[in-house]
Amino acid sequence: MFDKITEVSLLYDFYGQLLTERQRDVMQLYHEENYSLAEIAEEFSISRQGVHDALKNAERALTEYEDKLGLVRRLDESGKKIAKAESLIKNLEKEHSADETLVKKLEEIREIIEDIEL
Repeated sequence: MFDKITEVSLLYDFYGQLLTERQRDVMQLYHEENYSLAEIAEEFSISRQGVHDALKNAERALTEYEDKLGLVRRLDESGKKIAKAESLIKNLEKEHSADETLVKKLEEIREIIEDIEL
């Protein structure tokens, strides 16, 4: 579906508020601020292993939320379906370029699709 970093970032965007405050802090420092495990350990006065465990537990929790709710999967599937619909519209516009009424209606459909917020 996605590479690991992108997947964790998306999961965090969707489900981050469901994590504990400590897990959110550790995830933010590691993934968004690019802190090393040692830097995070120093920040929270815990061991590097403690930071590693907190990250893995947070990632596991995010994955479990996705397994149960499937919001990221649905977003990905919706994006693919929209791209397919846009491609079909483009092909129809090319095939029926002489039919101004049809082309106008296809443009209206495209505008509706573009207004969909994923």
